[in-house]
Amino acid sequence: MISIAENLKRVREQVAEAAAKTGRAGSEVELVAITKTHPAEKVREAVDAGHTLFGESRVQEARAKIPELPSNLRWHFVGHLQKNKIRHALPLFELFHSVDSLALAQEIDRIAAEEGGRPRALLEINVAGEGSKFGFKAEALRAQIQPLLELPRLSIEGLMCIPPLADEAESSRKFFVQLRDLRDSLENEFDVKLRHLSMGMTQDFWIAVEEGATLVRVGTAIFGERPKRQKH
Repeated sequence: MISIAENLKRVREQVAEAAAKTGRAGSEVELVAITKTHPAEKVREAVDAGHTLFGESRVQEARAKIPELPSNLRWHFVGHLQKNKIRHALPLFELFHSVDSLALAQEIDRIAAEEGGRPRALLEINVAGEGSKFGFKAEALRAQIQPLLELPRLSIEGLMCIPPLADEAESSRKFFVQLRDLRDSLENEFDVKLRHLSMGMTQDFWIAVEEGATLVRVGTAIFGERPKRQKH
């Protein structure tokens, strides 16, 4: 059985190769190891292999798991954040990848002011306009970007997307290009720096790196298939 350490090594090598293809350094891309549904013991194996940046998508699970692990680890939130979970989430995560509406951003900002925090976030873009997915439609974002950038506490640092599920990794490329182009046009139009592009998961992260990802969210390729959730 291949170990988590070996999986991490292989994923890091793939990231470095994909970055080199476009003249980037592998160090320009951060690997967020997604630990949702995986127990703390598995996360420890990755920590023992030198990894320190992890991602969770459920606040409840993160609240239980993070205290069991070394305090020097960095955590990103990658799932859909419900407004009633914001107060619990703010102290746990250094970056929120999936702010998907102006209303959510305003609520995070309001609670951060009460708690004395300065959260950092990415805006989730619904690149394919899927009805089942959260996120800003690209054209609608232009109308809302100014109030988002003016929030006093919440710092908007880039964009994130989840392309439609596809059999071929290559199918994701056009959506990654779309996200990068949107970021570039927003930077020019609104004179803002959006340095992060969070895109690419187990099935297509190397394509995302080729198209400019600065953060890739990889779970299964590191930790194996997710355990089935128990029905209560």
